[in-house]
Amino acid sequence: MKKIVLALGGNALQKKGESTAEAQKKVAEKIGALIADLSQKYEIIVAHGNGPQVGNIMIHEESAATEKAPAMPLETAVAMSQGQIGYWLSQAISNAFIKEGKRPKVATIVTQVVVDKNDPAFRNPTKPIGEFYTAAEAKKLALKNHWTVKEDAGRGWRRVVASPKPIDIVEKKAINELVEEGVIVIAVGGGGIPVYRTKILKRLKGVDAVIDKDLAAERLAELVKADVFVSVTAVPNVYINFGLKDQRALTEISAKELGGLARYGYFAAGSMLPKVQAAVGFVKKDRTSIITDIDNLEQALAGKAGTIVKS
Repeated sequence: MKKIVLALGGNALQKKGESTAEAQKKVAEKIGALIADLSQKYEIIVAHGNGPQVGNIMIHEESAATEKAPAMPLETAVAMSQGQIGYWLSQAISNAFIKEGKRPKVATIVTQVVVDKNDPAFRNPTKPIGEFYTAAEAKKLALKNHWTVKEDAGRGWRRVVASPKPIDIVEKKAINELVEEGVIVIAVGGGGIPVYRTKILKRLKGVDAVIDKDLAAERLAELVKADVFVSVTAVPNVYINFGLKDQRALTEISAKELGGLARYGYFAAGSMLPKVQAAVGFVKKDRTSIITDIDNLEQALAGKAGTIVKS
C-alpha cells in the first residue's frame, strides 16, 4: 500500500468556531470515519495543526497563573495540545473501526521536532496562534502580555510567535515502525514540540516557538519515505487571485510551476503559502503532493479532485 501523510489544518476541528471539547470531538467523528476508511487502501500518518487550541491553552494558562502555579511555557502548551487533539482524533478513528466490527489500530505520538536554536525566525516572529482580534484589542494585549501581534491575511489580528524550520523528527523511527505494523499514527501535532540539541552533549531542550505543521509534516513525510503528502485545508483547491472575481482553481500542476507562483507572491504568508511550500518541497520522482479540503480528500487521492502537484 502507498504511504501517505495527511496534514490536517488547525481549524479542521473548528469549522464553525466550535470551542468546547465535545463540539470539537463531534467534528472529529467525520474525520475519523474517513481516515479509518482510507486506511483500508493506504498506510496513514496524520499530522494536525493546533493554532486555535494552543492559543486557548495559553489564554487559560496566562489568565489563571499565580506565583504557586505559574503559566506553562509555549513549548509545553504545544505538547498539551498534541495530547488533546491526538486523543480526540484517535478516539474518533477507533470508534469508526469499532462501529464496523473491526479491531482499531491507532496511536498518538507526542512528537519532538528538532530546530536550530539560531534560526533567524526567532528574531522575526510570524506564526499566528490563538484567537482573532481587532487591531485595538491586539495592541492592548501586546502591551499587557509582551506579545508580538500582526494582521493575518485580512482576517483580523493575532498573536505571532517564532516559526523555525523543522530539521529532524526525534521519534521518526518509532513512527515508521508503527506504520509498518498497520497502525494509523497521529504525529507532529501542531508542527511538533520545538526542541534543539545542546552543543556539547547533544541533549534535547524545549524552546518557545510554533513550527508550521505543513512544513513539519512534509519533513516527516520525507523521513518516513512516504509516497504522498496531503495538506488538508479549508478550500478544495489552491487558487490564483483567491477571493477575487477572476480567481482560478489550480488542478494538476508541476512543482516547478507552483513554486514559481509562490515566489511571485500569489499566496498569503499566513495562509496558503506554507502549504504550497511544503507541497513543492516534497515532490520528487514518484512522489506526489495534494492540497484539498476534507470533503474532496478521497477523490483527490484518486486523482480526481484538489490541486495535485507532481514533478
